[in-house]
Order: sequence, then structure tokens, then C-alpha cells
Amino acid sequence: MKQLSARQLTLAYQKTTIIENLNLEIPQGKITILIGGNGCGKSTLLKELGRILHPQQGMVYLDGKEIHQLPSRKVAQTLGLLPQNPNAPEGLTVKDLVAQGRYPHQTWWQEWTVEDEKQVNQALEITCLTSMSDRDLDTLSGGQRQRAWIAMALAQNTEILLLDEPTTFLDLAHQIEVLDLLTELNHQLQRTIIIVLHELNLAARYADYLVAMKQGYIYAQGKPEEVMTSTIIREVFDLSCQIIIDPISHTPLCIPHSKKRIHILE
Repeated sequence: MKQLSARQLTLAYQKTTIIENLNLEIPQGKITILIGGNGCGKSTLLKELGRILHPQQGMVYLDGKEIHQLPSRKVAQTLGLLPQNPNAPEGLTVKDLVAQGRYPHQTWWQEWTVEDEKQVNQALEITCLTSMSDRDLDTLSGGQRQRAWIAMALAQNTEILLLDEPTTFLDLAHQIEVLDLLTELNHQLQRTIIIVLHELNLAARYADYLVAMKQGYIYAQGKPEEVMTSTIIREVFDLSCQIIIDPISHTPLCIPHSKKRIHILE
């Protein structure tokens, strides 16, 4: 099982430093969820873990090797990244989209193989999209479309999956559907999964390991019950709250205190 880690990582956009001197070991075979306020560096960190960005200093390591020194094809065969709000060409069918996940495994002299077909069909089956494989992507609901993108990442057949806000713009039922699917993939296929998520209570319910970020550094990390405390939530999100135990999942549940009412003068 591949190991992904960051050591003394500093990332910046132009002259603005987003992440500084960050160290992180991603637990193998677990679901790690990154939480934090807007602009804290969650998505930036995920992009660097996926080799989209290049650090000013420090490095991301994949199995002990500097990820930027590895061949792109080798990285793509090990690590799959699903960005926030991905786009697909108009008129693409579900199966066409999922098939794109096989590109890292193809060569110019041997394009499509029996193994490619097997991985695509398996990804469609796991995500319950086999009956929709010939439908245009544009005709699917939000939850179905997100499952199609996850199926594409699955067809890539990587040991590590990184997902940036996979539940954005989905209603609660579809959020649960997507996160349940990712949990099944983790349990059944032993995939290491790293997710950026805004919803604190869902993060606590589905994470094996929580990483709370604040202003470009890791404020706290560990099991959900270690990170989801009223003190840490107040420091990271500037939010007073009470933490109780979710009666269904038995994970921490954040109950926010109301902010002071703002009186609007007419």
C-alpha cells in the first residue's frame, strides 16, 4: 500500500504564502478529511498532494520518493485526483467519461485492452451506474453525475484517491449517498481516500482521521473525537459550540451557538 506524505511544505500563489512549513502523514488505507475555514489552504494542500502545484520549499513524497521527480504516468497510475466542479465535454456519455480514467494505463501502440474494459465495467457496477452507461452525462441528477466522476477515478485503479469538495451543491440525501459510496470503496477495496469537506458533522461521521487547518498550517489532527472539540472548533472556525455524541453514528456532533443578533436599521 502506497504512502503519501508532506514534509516542510510551503506553497504560495505569486507573493501570497498559503501554506508554510507543513508536515503531514496520510494514514494508509483510511479516510482522511481536511477541514477548516474558507481560505485556510485545504484545497491548496490537496492540489499539492495530487502534484498539481509545485512547492516553494519542502516536498510531497509518494512511497518515500519526491512526487515531482516521478514520471507523470507512474503518479497517475497510483494517485487519482477529482477536483471541485469538474467539467466534461458536451454530449459525453457516462461510459465515455469513466473510460477516460484508463488513459494513464494506455500507450500509443496499445490503446484499449480487455483490462481497460474490465476496469470501466467494474467502476460502473460499483457506483451503480451500469444501467445508465449510455446516457448523456448532462441528463443525470447531481448525485448521479458525481458518482460518474467517482467512477472515472475508480477506473483509473489507483491506490490513493483525492477529492476536493465532492458533495458541493448536492442536497443532504445526495451528500450521504456520495460519502457512503466512498466509505464502501475504502472498506471493500482498501483505497486510501483524502477529502476536503466543509460540512463538519459529516466530516466527523465519515473520517477515520481529521486534519483541521487554520491560516495555512495544521492546527489539530487525529481521530474525530480528538479534533472535534469545542475548543478546537472555536479556535479554527471562530465559532462557539457544544459537542455532543451523534445518536446514530456515535461520532462527535457540533451544535453551534447563535451569534449575536444584528439589528438592521430601516
